Amino acid sequence: MALYGAVPLVHAHSIHSTVGVFNAIGSETWVDVAHPTSESTETHWISESGILDVFILPGPTPNDVFKQYARLTGTPALPRHFALAYHQCRWNYISSTDVREVQSNFDADDIPFDVLWLDIAYSPNHKYFIWDEKMFPDPVEMFNDVAAYGRKMVVIIDPHLKKDTSYPVYNSASAKNLLVKPSSGQGEYEGWCWPGSSAWVDYFNPASWEWWKGLFKLTGNDGDFHWSQSTNDVYIWNDMNEPSVFNGPEITMPKTNLHHGGWEHRDIHNINGMLFHAATAEAVKHRVDTLQRPFVLSRAFFAGSQRISAIWTGDNMGTWEHMAIGVPMVLSNGIAGITFSGADVGGFFGNPDPEMLIRWYQVGAFAPFFRAHAHIDTKRREPFLLEEPYKTIARDIIRLRYSLLPVWYTAFRHSSVSGVPVLRPQYTVFPEDPKGFSLDEQYYLGTSGLLVKPVTAPGVTETTVYLAEAQPYYDYFTSKVYRGKRSGTNVTVPSALHELPLLIRGGSIVPTRERPRRSSSLMKRDPFTLRIALDASENATGELYLDDGDSYDYQKGELVWRKFTASKHGKSGLKITSEDYAALKEGKEVADGVEVVPFGQPGQFKKSIGEVRVEKVIVLGLKSKPTKVSIGGVEIEWQFAPGVAAKSGAEGGVASVLTIRDPAVKIVEDWSIEVTV
Repeated sequence: MALYGAVPLVHAHSIHSTVGVFNAIGSETWVDVAHPTSESTETHWISESGILDVFILPGPTPNDVFKQYARLTGTPALPRHFALAYHQCRWNYISSTDVREVQSNFDADDIPFDVLWLDIAYSPNHKYFIWDEKMFPDPVEMFNDVAAYGRKMVVIIDPHLKKDTSYPVYNSASAKNLLVKPSSGQGEYEGWCWPGSSAWVDYFNPASWEWWKGLFKLTGNDGDFHWSQSTNDVYIWNDMNEPSVFNGPEITMPKTNLHHGGWEHRDIHNINGMLFHAATAEAVKHRVDTLQRPFVLSRAFFAGSQRISAIWTGDNMGTWEHMAIGVPMVLSNGIAGITFSGADVGGFFGNPDPEMLIRWYQVGAFAPFFRAHAHIDTKRREPFLLEEPYKTIARDIIRLRYSLLPVWYTAFRHSSVSGVPVLRPQYTVFPEDPKGFSLDEQYYLGTSGLLVKPVTAPGVTETTVYLAEAQPYYDYFTSKVYRGKRSGTNVTVPSALHELPLLIRGGSIVPTRERPRRSSSLMKRDPFTLRIALDASENATGELYLDDGDSYDYQKGELVWRKFTASKHGKSGLKITSEDYAALKEGKEVADGVEVVPFGQPGQFKKSIGEVRVEKVIVLGLKSKPTKVSIGGVEIEWQFAPGVAAKSGAEGGVASVLTIRDPAVKIVEDWSIEVTV
């Protein structure tokens, strides 16, 4: 299974250091990798055209290499909050009635989703921006019906334009001389794609970007065509943008085609799809006067695509093998800077059985981009169509993703500043442990301390997870304790179909929102739960980042960034605190390239969630039952279940659990809770 993009970047890693090589070249490129000894790596780079434009990334750690590469090509964009939730797609939802019925069925079974997608069949003869009036007679009303539940829609816009004089988009591009030319430099290149005879816009021509932006305007475009039958709740999917040409050499356009400035396609082939993606993102961003962060999914990508939006791994099969390989593919994309990516849940082709589909949902729920998609010839397989117990299991997995959205959004904020991937392979967290270098089926979610190993094989009831340190790890669902060793050790974790191998690393504080809602936008004022997993020293830290999830106002300080700490207090007690992280950082490292000033002030966003509280604090691994839990000397409600202590060294067993209910503290405020033991 191949990806539809290319990033000419290689990392080399050993227990001593990490280095990277980036060759900024846009032509077709091969890299042969060899390991003459266990201490050395050799690479042989072969490109069809261009010059060597090589950058050495000296490290010496994986995180240093990520940051150095991000300084060259940019950090990942901070995504829209809804884009991190669950997306439901199919080729194709065939009508506006079908769209409404799908939404209704999700709601009837209390399964959350945020985005419903339309593939190519919405447009007659694949004339993108134009609606099939018979099947979609009321697109704006359809969009508004979906948006009424806090949801969005995504519509596909491919780069090929049907060569048809009745198609206003093609006519406009042709009249403005914005189309790719054949090798002669005369006329327009003509190839074959979904609409039949097609032309391609040349996004290397700066004039094409302003023209493209005009098409997406909702209220006018100086007399030219614009997409009036759309709304601000519609986002875009760019497919086939390598570009794919059905009758072209290697199913793409000829390398001798000419782009703006006289460049042959061979010289810039790998950049082509990224420019289409970037132009579309700019168009979505500017379609109304108030700038909003765009969401645009792309199949093709290149170095720097992380600055734009999300990509997916392309057309996959509904097989166990494709499910399994999708995990290291997404991890590899993250290492190459493309951290907002995922594979189609269920596989694009084929009809997975219920066991496979459930396992695929578990994989997808722990990928940055979480979308189910299916080919037109497959059976319908939305989660509400599953029989029990599979429907309930699928619903619980999707709800788990929603409860963890605060973790995902916080991880993306960190990545948007540092360039460190959202999903972190084992070697990036423990770079001096050679036992973890080859592990590409388990990974950490940002700095949250969550360690996941999705099951990607049939009939599994237990799985092995590698722990690289002498710390307790806690089962996320049962609080069972697994102890790592300084030399590294494997532990066996229950993994029946309803069980997901998800552990919390000792020393972590995980903020979640536990109330089930129809969509993520309905959770914005829900209370938080803090899970505190004590390490062997009886300490823990965590963070939470919040903003409006839509605009760029966070760059002006309209945000909430909290640091949580649990540390020893007195002889044997524990103190849990919340502090303003933006103030602690003095406005630095909050947003990429921006010093947020003023920081720590009661801005509009902070005021808007000023009443949002922490409704529960759970502490795992206390060594004994507290005698008192208090805030400012006033005792609050709590209960304690005895169990294994973080510091005890005991193998197995369930951790002790202290549950503090409704401590009456606000998420935006500084506070401390004292636990007397």
